[in-house]
Amino acid sequence: MNPSQTVTTTIDVRPMVPRERHPLIFATFDALAAGEALLLVNDHDPKPLFYQLQAESKVEFTWEAVESGPEVWRVKIGKPHGSAAAGGQAH
Repeated sequence: MNPSQTVTTTIDVRPMVPRERHPLIFATFDALAAGEALLLVNDHDPKPLFYQLQAESKVEFTWEAVESGPEVWRVKIGKPHGSAAAGGQAH
């Protein structure tokens, strides 16, 4: 994991109703400060979320796969230090 970003929250969306997952993830991401990250735990590859963040986020974000299935996916999603509005560029 990127040591320059501190995981401040872990979100396990596996027990959640699918329609409630992305709003929670986006709200949690939006609340992060620069240099912070969330750890997402999911029951499927969250690649569609990556593309949604890329399209809709107004700030830069990082995306780091920590575990890639087949039953559990863990992804560290963070805001880099000094992140600013930049059209949602992923690094």
